[in-house]
Amino acid sequence: MNKNKDIYVLGIETSCDETAVAIVKNGREIITNIVASQIDSHKRFGGVVPEIASRHHVEQITLVLEEAFTQSQLDWDDIDAIAVTEGPGLVGALLVGVNAAKAIAFAKGKPLIGVHHIAGHIYANRLIKEFEFPLLALIVSGGHTELVLMQEHGQYEKIGETRDDAAGEAYDKVARMLGLPYPGGPHIDRLAKQGEANIDFPRAWLEKGSYDFSFSGLKSAVINYIHNAKQRNEEIVKADIAASFQESVVEVLTEKTYQAVQEYKVKQIIVAGGVAANKGLRTSLKKKFKTTELLIPPLHLCTDNAAMIASAGTIKFEHGKRSDLTLNANPSLPLQ
Repeated sequence: MNKNKDIYVLGIETSCDETAVAIVKNGREIITNIVASQIDSHKRFGGVVPEIASRHHVEQITLVLEEAFTQSQLDWDDIDAIAVTEGPGLVGALLVGVNAAKAIAFAKGKPLIGVHHIAGHIYANRLIKEFEFPLLALIVSGGHTELVLMQEHGQYEKIGETRDDAAGEAYDKVARMLGLPYPGGPHIDRLAKQGEANIDFPRAWLEKGSYDFSFSGLKSAVINYIHNAKQRNEEIVKADIAASFQESVVEVLTEKTYQAVQEYKVKQIIVAGGVAANKGLRTSLKKKFKTTELLIPPLHLCTDNAAMIASAGTIKFEHGKRSDLTLNANPSLPLQ
């Protein structure tokens, strides 16, 4: 590989309900980043319906690919590799992206690179600023809440993870109880600003020194509070519930991240995943971390997109890592 040549990686992401294609230059510069969202299709069901998601991906993938090349004004000769999310995610949704990537790699004679979805969220931050190691990644999304230590590119050590509901799951379930639309996170975030955190919901700190998370008890506490208030015919102030719930989640995320930063003496903290868009979390982290550099992606790079997959795939490409045409969707793919 010519180290003086610019590297263009095409990324494909179809792990859940966004059909996304991007082209990224040298792992850092977004040339184009196209996302076709399905939120309106799933909203009436209160969550993602896997069969509907897969069908939408089949309908959209070719159109999104074509749009990426139209916007970038590049052609296939410019592309050095194809990176695709192989997992984790919804198996039917993943299969659409994986098979599209395999077909392209075979037809165009391009290297194929399978990418872990969470590695993609981590590398969304490299599209803002170059990494400095060691770093700590706080991953907060609909299906994941994790603390990951990185000593170098592509090396992941999970030091904490959720034991039950992820933060994003808890947001969606509480939002449903409050009668808010899907996805619940942004609606609770907005509503929380209008209320007061005057309800003492629990914080699950777990064992001393543990960096694991647990939000199931908090979710249950909120649901019980609402049920009990209704049974007593008491007024339910939704804004106060949202503010109190969010404060509990944010305090645990911030404090556990802070303790890990103190122990591992990292140079950077990066935040990744859809819940990284939460303004309450962003504010809390910015207040807490004054001396250690904090990276939080812009909102359009917090949610699922293909630029992050291309960025993570570029690192694997530069390290000579390739997938072959036996690559398959792996809905429970481990990060390590």
